[in-house]
Amino acid sequence: MIVTVTPNPSLDRTIELPGPLIPGELQRAAGQSVESGGKGVNVSRALSAAGAGNLAVLPGDPSDPVLVGLAEIQVPFRSLPLGAPLRTNITITDPQGTTTKINEAGPRFGHQLTAALEELILHAAEGASWVVLAGSLPPGVPDDFYARVAGQLRSRYGTQAPRIAVDASGPALAAAVAARPDLIKPNAEELLDLHRRVAGAPARAGAPARAGAPQPAPAELERHPDLVVDLLRDLQPAGVRTALVTLGARGALLIPPAGSADPVLCAYGPPLTARSTVGAGDASLAGYLAAHQAGGTAEDCLRQATAQGRAAASLPGSTMPAPGDLTPSDVVVEAFHPDSERHHHEHHHH
Repeated sequence: MIVTVTPNPSLDRTIELPGPLIPGELQRAAGQSVESGGKGVNVSRALSAAGAGNLAVLPGDPSDPVLVGLAEIQVPFRSLPLGAPLRTNITITDPQGTTTKINEAGPRFGHQLTAALEELILHAAEGASWVVLAGSLPPGVPDDFYARVAGQLRSRYGTQAPRIAVDASGPALAAAVAARPDLIKPNAEELLDLHRRVAGAPARAGAPARAGAPQPAPAELERHPDLVVDLLRDLQPAGVRTALVTLGARGALLIPPAGSADPVLCAYGPPLTARSTVGAGDASLAGYLAAHQAGGTAEDCLRQATAQGRAAASLPGSTMPAPGDLTPSDVVVEAFHPDSERHHHEHHHH
């Protein structure tokens, strides 16, 4: 079983406008939808859609619309009552595809609530194969929350401890890396941000000090996977082990821990018309974990991750793919060689 943890879940409200957003004007919505959101919640939704056993752990009162929404779509969960509503995140879309997002901060946690959430996670994780620590932390929860939970899971369960995946960004991810999680799943932007925050990490032996070098843009990383591998090698001394790096339409890379005999693997598929990339990264992580839990090889896990992410991107809104939506046979997985790769990509796309 896979346990997902979402400390700062949200009610995601999407408002569709008939034309462009005009600040200062009254506009009528052409359509709207509401659903339960948050990174761990999305991973759980994707796992449930794929038929993989999971349990979502999150704060929220029994009557909170986020929990009611999870019950409606039959995602199993355990919750910590807050006595306050969870946050609402608003997405405004127009027919041209322009998207405006407004995210609330979320309810404030004191020491007691933080400790209670920690205890709920530890309790729920018993016997789990993976625990996914996902998304932003609510106000009042210290940045090292994920690192602390990872340490406690390992000390409480010892050799029976679940593996730990972190699907977060910013300070929460940077602090979590110190706990040496089994898997991180950054996209290009999150990886660059992590490198900026942690690159005070000791340079690996013989590596040129690149501290002064300008950082590439996220789009450049997506085009040049060799840069992704370089950034990750820099981060390994700081605690990064296996990394699943999603590169949008260009597929994904799976980079094994330092000292592993396994090759870096890259995955890509035929050009894809993306309808909505909302939740595609979370779907990729779900694909990886479901395949890993089923005993898959690194190649199986990366293929499933890429197939799930591609299917999620091709479906509207944050719809998560069911097994019938997947085309794993479309996905090419191969060992990554910096020199041949670029030629291969060009060849593949034209």
